[in-house]
Formats: sequence, structure tokens, C-alpha cells
Amino acid sequence: MLDLSSAARDVIAERARQQSQEGWSPEHDDEHTRGELAVAAASYAYVATVSDRTRKSWRPDWWPWDFSWWKPKTRRHDLVRAGALILAEIERLDRQAAKG
Repeated sequence: MLDLSSAARDVIAERARQQSQEGWSPEHDDEHTRGELAVAAASYAYVATVSDRTRKSWRPDWWPWDFSWWKPKTRRHDLVRAGALILAEIERLDRQAAKG
């Protein structure tokens, strides 16, 4: 079996945290049929590219939810969040495909 890097483990752990602590169940994720999970992931991936000074005030115009949910932290943490949100979107697409 493949040994996962600490980065991959962190993405999986963040996905589990989103489900267990935030309550974002698969059923909840399935309601986001217009790409919101991917857009949120892109937002966190993008903010990881800007300067620390810019990060403090920048908010994406395309953020799909209320800005109370926009909580950037460090570059690495934001990339982990982005990865977990991408994983959530892939899982949602897989469930949708399995339904036919």
C-alpha cells in the first residue's frame, strides 16, 4: 500500500473534520450542484498565492457562500482546505454518477 505524505494525510484529516465538526455530510454536499465546493476550493487555493499583507483583506468576489464562512489562515492551511473541498466535490460527483 502507498504511504501517504503528511500533506495527503492532512487533506484527508481536514475532510474528516469538515464532516465531523462542521457537519458537512455527504447529503449536505449533494445539495451543492452548481460547483460551489469547487469554487470554494479555488478561492482557498488562490488566496494561498497572494502576499501576507493582501491575504488579510482580500475576499473573493466569487465566494459561493456567506462571507462569515470565509476564514483564510496560513498558505499551507488554505491549500489543505482547498484539497479537502476538492475531495468533497469529487466524492459528490462520484455519488451523482453512481445514481445514474
